[in-house]
Amino acid sequence: MDMKRVLVCEDEDSIREFIIINLIRSGYDVVSVNCGEDAIDAFENAPNSFDIALLDIMMPGVDGITLCKMFREKSPVMGIIMLSAKTQEMDKITSLMNGADDYITKPFSISELIARVDAVCRRVGYSVPVVQQVSTITSGPFTINLKSRMVYKNDSPIDLTQVEYQIMEFFLKNPNTALDRSCILNHIWGDSYYGDDKIVDVNIRRIRMKIEDNPSEPKYIITIWGYGYKWASL
Repeated sequence: MDMKRVLVCEDEDSIREFIIINLIRSGYDVVSVNCGEDAIDAFENAPNSFDIALLDIMMPGVDGITLCKMFREKSPVMGIIMLSAKTQEMDKITSLMNGADDYITKPFSISELIARVDAVCRRVGYSVPVVQQVSTITSGPFTINLKSRMVYKNDSPIDLTQVEYQIMEFFLKNPNTALDRSCILNHIWGDSYYGDDKIVDVNIRRIRMKIEDNPSEPKYIITIWGYGYKWASL
């Protein structure tokens, strides 16, 4: 298996060294920088070479949210994990809305760090079996191609992150079925996920902005209040 390459951008030396040492011990190839400007240089000097970026939210100069938005616009596939303090709740949500796959709250343990990176890596490196009986699923104006991992609305492609694609695939494979947040969370992020289920809500919000005619009055992804969501197969 190819060694996965991780870009680490963290301005606190002790935290950055902690991350580097443990990622290398876990078999990752690590490129580390201590500011957003150097992260941009590393990314642009080796486009498409990083599987995952770990980005600190609060940094002088170019901050992590700006990096997240920039990297996501250039790479819909690369995994992005944000590093945040407990007090940065709104920044976490902003990061997710700008395309981050996950966030880790400081301080974090070695096991949490590696579990989060491993989980995002599995999504980034997801491969479709060569033999597959069903290659597409259609629901109303939507078609999902399971081989190319693309979603289309009225034959026009929708630009989705890997997480958003997996949520859409999960919905279309379970039409008109109420799925609770924990079920979606476990299916997409794994049962060892350390965070809370608000990450589901934020990703649903992002998907609605991309697929719904009127995101404030969704007709495809329906909220089941106090429970979760369902895909309305029209």
